[in-house]
Amino acid sequence: MGKIYFPQFKNGKDGIKIHPGLTILDYAQKLKVKINAECGGVGKCGKCIVRIEKGEENLNQLTSVEKKFNLTEKYRLSCQARTIKDVSDVIVYIKDFGEYEILKYGTERKVEICPSYKKFGESVYKHGKEIDIYREGIYGLAIDIGTTTIVFDIVNLENGDIIGTIGKTNPQIIYGNDVISRIEYAMVNKKEKRFLNEEEKQKKLFELQKVVVDLINQEIEKFNNEISEKIYEVVVAGNPTMRNIFLLIDISTLGKIPYEPKNPESIIKKPEEIGLKINKNGEIFGLPLIGGHVGADIVADILASEIYKEEKICMLIDIGTNGEVVIGNKDKLISASSAAGGAFEGVNISCGVGGIEGAIKEIKITNGKVFYTTIGNKYPIGICGSGLIDLLNEMLKNKIIDQKARLKNDPFYITGDIKITQQDIFQLITSKAAIKTSWQVLSKIYPVDIKNIDKIFIAGGFGNFINIESAIKIGLIPDVEKSKIIKIGNGSLVGAREILLCYEKRKVAENIAKKVEHVRINEIEKDYNYILAENMYF
Repeated sequence: MGKIYFPQFKNGKDGIKIHPGLTILDYAQKLKVKINAECGGVGKCGKCIVRIEKGEENLNQLTSVEKKFNLTEKYRLSCQARTIKDVSDVIVYIKDFGEYEILKYGTERKVEICPSYKKFGESVYKHGKEIDIYREGIYGLAIDIGTTTIVFDIVNLENGDIIGTIGKTNPQIIYGNDVISRIEYAMVNKKEKRFLNEEEKQKKLFELQKVVVDLINQEIEKFNNEISEKIYEVVVAGNPTMRNIFLLIDISTLGKIPYEPKNPESIIKKPEEIGLKINKNGEIFGLPLIGGHVGADIVADILASEIYKEEKICMLIDIGTNGEVVIGNKDKLISASSAAGGAFEGVNISCGVGGIEGAIKEIKITNGKVFYTTIGNKYPIGICGSGLIDLLNEMLKNKIIDQKARLKNDPFYITGDIKITQQDIFQLITSKAAIKTSWQVLSKIYPVDIKNIDKIFIAGGFGNFINIESAIKIGLIPDVEKSKIIKIGNGSLVGAREILLCYEKRKVAENIAKKVEHVRINEIEKDYNYILAENMYF
């Protein structure tokens, strides 16, 4: 019997037995091998490209879907290449999509150190009760689980020092690049076109959760293989899908009307329930959710920005596949999410990529010539979100596209190989319109005039890297004085860390989640579709 091998990866070097009927992507998922399957393996994104080094005779012929992507010899889409025979070994190489440029930091602020776990004498106490012997250190983890990236701080709970910050691509990317793909994976059998039963859902949920937990365990061991027994407390932030996957809570309700998460309240779990290799006497605290797809990451953002303390009305914007907006002050806070799609993260853009090495991140057009810089100063492989925002602004400025987002010449080339098409621009303006409509309608519902907003906090990794001027010019964020716009970096991580260091902040986070009103703007605003359509233009 033959095997499928993925030699680039430790998990794939020993191979897996061929089972006729499975796709290359199926085998990769079984082995926990990373493949950039942004669309969840339905053949839409064309990003899961692999090279079949050996064993092509075991596979089906090129599909009609693959033919649309003009693949060269030996290259296939892993979601379309299916084993139909078992006559020899298959060796597969994955087109390298690199590591994401991950934002590990945020605004720094002094926090009172009052953790749950403290040292007294030669013992570790939790809320005054002795629970363990002292092992020369008491540590905690603040974790931000994003759809694309996972970042966590290892924190000394005795003095507040961050002894290490680790950022990695979320390994769940092999199941799709957005939350919808992962929700579908945990609730639908696409091949049989049916919903999964409860046992099947739990199995898929555990599969999604385990790749994240395994990554965190491995990274802690790599950082210091003796520290795990000294880690007692973990605080986790993330959007509703990411948080609930990590805590092994069913996510299927987020994929069907009314799109509300199960167990939105804060949750405490023991290490053995989650599989984290920390001290057995420790605990994992999952921040509360606000509602719909507005999650624990936004609660942490609000905590980090301190918008909940402001006298004047402020705005918080977290731009991503699911863009979130919060408006308000200490008296009233309202929030909304928008299905912005992944266009600004490179999804469904012909030459779009995530924030990875080789991605074009800044663009200027002068006298018809395109100038750019790439992440890591590597050879250009595509354009990431910050580059796409710059590109739209520069094309508008140079009249390469008009106010109705129409390209003068389709396609427009940035390099000899990298281009942007009219269809790409449609995807980008659709995402832009969704986010702009969110803050426009939310300000109308509050109500507040945009000009009277005192501060606009921009949160998240994507927001941190964008050019503010370009984002204003294309209408992605409000046109206000630049002095009003404050980038808070990875607010989700900062908020989680503050809660880790001070137990009292848990109550603050819980009160924030209760206080913030979640608004479904498409249901409340009768002209929602009209406003959305208007915002497609510049």
